[in-house]
Amino acid sequence: MRTRLLPLLIVLMAAVLLALGIPLAASVAAAQQQKVVVDRIDDTARFAALAQYVTEVPGGSRPTAKDERKETLNNELASYYEVYGIRAGVFYRTDTPMAQAPDDWFLPQTGEVREAFGEALLSRRSHDPQQVWPWDRRHLVVASPVIRDGDVVAVVVTDSPTGAMRSRILHGWLVIAAGEFAAMLLAVGAALRLTGWVLRPVRILDATTHDIATGRLKSRVAAAGGPPELRRLARSFNEMADNVEDVLEQQRAFVADASHQLRNPLAALLLRIELLALELPEGNEEIASVQTEGKRLAQVLDDLLDLALAEHAEADLTLTDIGALTAERVEAWSPTATAKGVRLVGDCPPTTAWADPITLSSALDAVIDNAVKFTPVDETVAVTVASNGETSTVVVTDNGPGLTEEELGRVGDRFWRSGRHQNVKGSGLGLSISRVLLEAGGGAIAYDHHEPHGLRVTVTVPRSGPTV
Repeated sequence: MRTRLLPLLIVLMAAVLLALGIPLAASVAAAQQQKVVVDRIDDTARFAALAQYVTEVPGGSRPTAKDERKETLNNELASYYEVYGIRAGVFYRTDTPMAQAPDDWFLPQTGEVREAFGEALLSRRSHDPQQVWPWDRRHLVVASPVIRDGDVVAVVVTDSPTGAMRSRILHGWLVIAAGEFAAMLLAVGAALRLTGWVLRPVRILDATTHDIATGRLKSRVAAAGGPPELRRLARSFNEMADNVEDVLEQQRAFVADASHQLRNPLAALLLRIELLALELPEGNEEIASVQTEGKRLAQVLDDLLDLALAEHAEADLTLTDIGALTAERVEAWSPTATAKGVRLVGDCPPTTAWADPITLSSALDAVIDNAVKFTPVDETVAVTVASNGETSTVVVTDNGPGLTEEELGRVGDRFWRSGRHQNVKGSGLGLSISRVLLEAGGGAIAYDHHEPHGLRVTVTVPRSGPTV
């Protein structure tokens, strides 16, 4: 969840910073240009004041008398160009220069200089030239009219290079970018703290839920910070877990007590049936049927008690040689398989995993028992041990009748038995008990078809040690 929430917060904060930074950057650029424009307007106004008193009137030929005011204007323009590198000139309405620096600079026929000149002829001083950005290499043109007796007689034009101004704008932008970067780092740090504060109770709740789902019912959500709603949720979850555990404990206790309490009356009933059988003729079918059902009921009660104890017990995991333990169970069941005419073979290479040896032995006994029980004569039951990086498996395959898809979905349920096998001895609790015991230690049991026919049962145990 953090990987989804954190990018969202970062994107939102980046959008806010950009929404603030872009106008600020534009404002810095506009301020720098306005400063230059104002400075150029002052310069052109000064030159216009000098040009206003130049008495030379253009008549198509060079003047014969030297005009001191014009000489002064020329000197000022030349000095201005030499010091600042800014081209400046005073041009009559006919485009004829009154004075200019450098000497080879004349009014172009098109472009920004011509546009500024035309605007000044209308007695309008340049005040808002187009914004120059750091990537623009164009010049900044400012023009001011020279007015004499209410008429525009000439125009002062300055053509300024913008390299220094663009450098200052870029420097200002770098300062803004550094501030934005620092603000973004602070925002990311704040987002990390915020998401950690908000999601820590959620992570604890998720871990506790997983613990409870895997059988560790004593797990509870530890007290943690976070929003009040999540703290209240944690308390409610703990209350719910307490109630569920109480209900399950009452259910287990009822099953265990009922099984235990029924065993004594059932044992007494079976004893009386045995005594009654002595009074009846030998080979009486009814009394034999009653005895069989009584023994089956006693087996069901024993399995119920085992199931209740299994659900309450905690796994005692140790590092176990799965291959050796499986080979031992195969050897133990070999006489039973031989007596039934079934071949029981095992491929059990040494491999280790974390398991409760007693639990795993009981599960293998239940699985091998079922495989031998339902495998026809002269068929084979194969037991194979394998491992990968994370788990070790024991696979038991048989060539019996197998199960349908619907039956595969129900195998392992309590008291469930296939309708085709109701006449086979069993209570339907053996695989349920095995599943509960394996899951308590992090293991599992799975069922699948075995081709061409039969059942494939896979017992899985973890190779990694238990976490403390």
